[in-house]
Amino acid sequence: MEEGWVDPSLKDVYVLPSNLGYLAEGDVVRIHPTRGALTTLYRRTSPSNTFLVTERCDNNCLMCSQPPRKQDDSWLVDELMETLPLISPETRELGITGGEPSLLKGRLIELLERMKHHLPRTSVHLLTNGRGFANPELARALAKVQHPDLMLGVPLYSDLPEAHDYVVQALGAFDETVRGILQLKRARVRVELRCVIHAQTYSRLPQLADFITRNLLFVDHVALMGLEQMGFARANLGLLWIDPLDYQAQLIAAVRTLSRAGLDTSIYNHSLCTLPTELHSFARKSISDWKNLYVEECERCTRRADCGGFFASGLAKRSRGIQPFQD
Repeated sequence: MEEGWVDPSLKDVYVLPSNLGYLAEGDVVRIHPTRGALTTLYRRTSPSNTFLVTERCDNNCLMCSQPPRKQDDSWLVDELMETLPLISPETRELGITGGEPSLLKGRLIELLERMKHHLPRTSVHLLTNGRGFANPELARALAKVQHPDLMLGVPLYSDLPEAHDYVVQALGAFDETVRGILQLKRARVRVELRCVIHAQTYSRLPQLADFITRNLLFVDHVALMGLEQMGFARANLGLLWIDPLDYQAQLIAAVRTLSRAGLDTSIYNHSLCTLPTELHSFARKSISDWKNLYVEECERCTRRADCGGFFASGLAKRSRGIQPFQD
């Protein structure tokens, strides 16, 4: 059969072009007949299915990979509500991201209830700046869903309020974020703290680790993350870029403090060759499969199978430490 040809006797049958050959049984797509377009919503074999539920946000982070937009995008939640019953109940994890999902308020609670109903064995990782959960009513409503496996990833970029507020470009954000974390944990919701490491955050990593162990020791996970060079990060690269080799001392100190305090600690978005050996056991293969790549040096590396590689979205700046292991 010729590509793109459809037997006129068959109704609602589409022949996909070769560039959509990755689609398989169990995947969920939306077809736009009038535009002749197809959108992939969910891939059954992927471990990295993440849903954007809004582009609106009350932060404006210097390195945001999904720059916020002020518009009515409630259709995103509507679409996800329609998608959930079609997703395999054997899916291990789904991600929810924005924008800022807490701005959805009641609709976010409704969405999580629907996820619990249709996918009771699927873990959900929700990315939020945490500010909306400073409202104890929203935090309690989230907890009342009693989702069996929910984790909220909340960014904290410094122990200094003014430094955090500068990174997120929102005055008073630090106080609201910390209060949000406290309200979530008071409601017994699992929380992961996240810090993207760049030129504006690396120097106080040891102090941030001290702050966490002294004030937020009850959080469930801490992730120290490499910079993704897209969105605002690409536009602000001159302000943000620092070679991971140049913050190894600060990263080692922070990880030692966190792990010695008993906190589950991970390093995300770093290739192993840019980390000291001491930190390799903390490094995770964290980059979503659809935006993950390996560079030429990786082809000769004996540690490739253990390494998270790089973001396909951009390698405008590369560490001088990129080189193959030859164990």
